Order: sequence, then structure tokens, then C-alpha cells
Amino acid sequence: MSKLVVLVSGGGTNLQAILDAFPAQVAAVIADRKCYALERATQAGVVAHLVDRKLYRDELSVRINALIPDDCDLIVLAGFLSILDKQIIQRFPQKIINIHPSLLPRHGGAGMWGIKVHQAAISAGDCESGCTVHYVSEEIDRGAIIAQAKVVITPGDSADSLQQKVLAHEHELLVAVIKKLLVTNDQ
Repeated sequence: MSKLVVLVSGGGTNLQAILDAFPAQVAAVIADRKCYALERATQAGVVAHLVDRKLYRDELSVRINALIPDDCDLIVLAGFLSILDKQIIQRFPQKIINIHPSLLPRHGGAGMWGIKVHQAAISAGDCESGCTVHYVSEEIDRGAIIAQAKVVITPGDSADSLQQKVLAHEHELLVAVIKKLLVTNDQ
């Protein structure tokens, strides 16, 4: 059976979608700050670790790396806001994926997360937005794109309403990509 590790920073709605779709395959959840996602993991009976980014600023990636088992098949960044260093990325090549709330390469990179991404799409006058699942590389939001889902931006949309539209697609897209990758890994 495939083994997943999920990295989180927030409320954990993407984590919940993963837990619902792969209840026996999530080996651990690792958070970089106290967040509701840790409670979701605990409620699901999954091992949950907190590696506080404020306490372990200079060694956050080292501590996270130590918690990920060698036989991990896939690491999923599901609303994870810290940047992983190259040691983790090199240890798990093409085994770390991220969900980003825009149609990369638009509105990606350092500082582009959460509501900021949706505000950037509205401010730019974009006609559409969406979400992207991509492989994690050493450059922020620059890894190979695996899949995207699009939403239409309507004239009345705010950053908040756009965020809700995109989030609905994030859950579906992330689960579909994980299923596809796990099938590929199992063959």
C-alpha cells in the first residue's frame, strides 16, 4: 500500500479531502505552525507532528526531513506555507507535489499564497483563475505542472468569492492527481 505524508499550515480542507479519499494511506501529517489541520489528522487517527517554524527557523527543513520515512511514496503540500530546502527536494525527486491557488505560472512565487493570489488575479483583470498541482522544485512554484482546474472570474467576484470558487476545485484536483500518481508508483 502506498504511503503519503501531508504537510500543512492552515485549516486543512485539502488535508480532509485527502483523508477522505485515502484513509489508510496517510502515514503522517506535519505542520509548520499550530493549525486546525493537526486536529483533523488526530481525529482521523493519523500521526501528527508540529515543527514550529518560529522555533526551528534555521532547521525547519532538517526537522521535517527527519520525520518523513524513507519508504514514503508521495509528499503532498496541502496549504503548506514554508519553503522546503533542497535536501528534502533532492531526497524525494518527483515525489513532492504542491497545490497552488492559481493557474501557474501566473500569480506564483515568493509571497504569493492564500488571499493574496486571488487579489492579484482580480487586480490583474484576469478572466479566469483556478488551481495547479505541480511538482515541487528548488524554485518556488516553478516545478513541472501536473494538472490544472480553471474557474471563470465574473465581474462581481471579490478575492474572497474567487478563493471559494477555486477551493472547491482544489479538493477534486488534488485527490485526482494523487490517485493518478499512486497508480503510477504502484506499477
